[in-house]
Amino acid sequence: MTTRLSQLFLRTLRDDPTEAEVASHRLLLRAGYIRRQAPGVFAWLPLGLKVRRRIEAIVREEMAAIGAQEVLFPALLPREPYERTGRWEAYGNGIFRLKDRKDADYLLAPTHEEAFTLLVKDLYSSYKDLPLSIYQIQDKYRDEARPRAGLLRGREFSMKDAYSFDVDDAGLDASYQAQRDAYERIFQRLGMDYVIVAADNGLMGGARSEEFLHPAPIGEDTFVRSAGGYAANVEAFRTLAPEPLPIDGHSEPLVFDSPETPTIATLVALVEERHPRADRPWSAADTLKNVVLRLTHASGESELVVVGIPGDREVDMKRAGVAFAPAEVEAATEADFAEHPGLVKGYIGPWSESGPVLGAGSSTGIRFLLDPRVVDGTAWVTGANVAEKHVLSLVAGRDFAADGTADIAEVRAGDPAPDGSGPVELARGMEIGHVFQLGRYFADILDLKVLDENGKLVTVTMGSYGIGVTRILAAIAEANHDDRGLIWPRAVAPFDVQVVATGKDTMVYEIAASLAGELDEAGFDVLHDDRPKVSPGVKFGDAELIGVPLIVIVGRGAAEGVVELWDRRTGDRRELPLHQVVTAIRAVD
Repeated sequence: MTTRLSQLFLRTLRDDPTEAEVASHRLLLRAGYIRRQAPGVFAWLPLGLKVRRRIEAIVREEMAAIGAQEVLFPALLPREPYERTGRWEAYGNGIFRLKDRKDADYLLAPTHEEAFTLLVKDLYSSYKDLPLSIYQIQDKYRDEARPRAGLLRGREFSMKDAYSFDVDDAGLDASYQAQRDAYERIFQRLGMDYVIVAADNGLMGGARSEEFLHPAPIGEDTFVRSAGGYAANVEAFRTLAPEPLPIDGHSEPLVFDSPETPTIATLVALVEERHPRADRPWSAADTLKNVVLRLTHASGESELVVVGIPGDREVDMKRAGVAFAPAEVEAATEADFAEHPGLVKGYIGPWSESGPVLGAGSSTGIRFLLDPRVVDGTAWVTGANVAEKHVLSLVAGRDFAADGTADIAEVRAGDPAPDGSGPVELARGMEIGHVFQLGRYFADILDLKVLDENGKLVTVTMGSYGIGVTRILAAIAEANHDDRGLIWPRAVAPFDVQVVATGKDTMVYEIAASLAGELDEAGFDVLHDDRPKVSPGVKFGDAELIGVPLIVIVGRGAAEGVVELWDRRTGDRRELPLHQVVTAIRAVD
């Protein structure tokens, strides 16, 4: 098929849009692939749709290869199923809710687990109907507080979401592996780098949860990996707790004056000056930082919780969000401290000379949790719960205890992998896919049961598998561009080849049109820049911006039967006879 650029619905932009933060956002707007409609909401233009459909085609082919069948649900769904699963409330402000003229509640679906589950419940009732894998490619909606980075974090996005339904866990394992393998093939065909990392299972539990991350400096996710093969999202990383130490032999707690110590660094400097150690200098890792967090539960009720972590670490709020889910987590406010005078801000600790300060049975009654590294027998410098006073040699298991652990401290390069495969390194990535064993969470709530081979009702077990189609498009654009424009991989490019006619000679345009037709007949999708009275510089600039990987320039040499083949991916430009163009393009990897 040949598309004439003179007739294509396209206007390229010479200047970068002011709202574009990242390269993919900037270039997709400038090259005429998308247009902004509202914050985080975009219209798709012909070029953008062609790339999007090519990505979708690869996804559909690999889904078909594993026997998954396509369905399509509406984006507008009623409240009731989401209320039954508790997600109507749990989503909070993260979804779009609306009412119809009869005052019935609806939402624009952020995801479709309930709809898939109820559809299968409505149609299937026997183990003979299973296993089943069904999927859709459909737009989703989430009310992002701060949509940014164009398609990478929007309010409307397209996703392939698939669900598997099996009678037993062995069937789920097989379905999960089939989807996981299909994802690997999809990303390989798309030419995308990816890392499979362990992910948090969330509230729904399940035996396995893995994310496919595309390594990228602008990625919103931090992940860790070890040389021994361990890889995990930081939210799923589990700190290895050291073995407890002997409690005997430690000095008794010593309360000391510590004025003007607003930071861990100033506290360490003071302790080093007034209470030097014989074996080594004091460090921030010797201090216990007690962080006060406010948890807001789905019911609307809130509580304070204090988490003690080594002073050389900061709290990672993403990890805290996972640890305390489904509650929302934020730092305690001045008003919170005013309501709890037992917490002496800046000098909080789990102990005072008059007794325990933190913990369920303490004087404050505030729940107290500890980092896994704070094990019995470890001694700490921490607050004494008196203004301008700290305490030395406060020993876990002797002087204070906790109500549990909270693994919410930041993960650092060099931390040991929990599987013993060595120290980890940190990297950034963007999520492009997620495979997840839901198990029986939704089936239990929505009563999806079938009769097994013995005639007994059993609850179906499910898997959930998502790929962000529009996010993948942006990720590919982010990874494949230069300072002049996009450079699409051939698997997803809007066209296989672009023919550019330059100059004013009518014969050049005739030769270019003939060549475009020849390429079309050979099975290539062709973009023909046939625009008259447009300078070569503008045409080349548009070709670079649009990003078709192979460009044939028909210019002055056409009269002698010579054209130029330009590979945007490598920058290679070479002359070749007209009659060799089709063969040459077929030979390009």
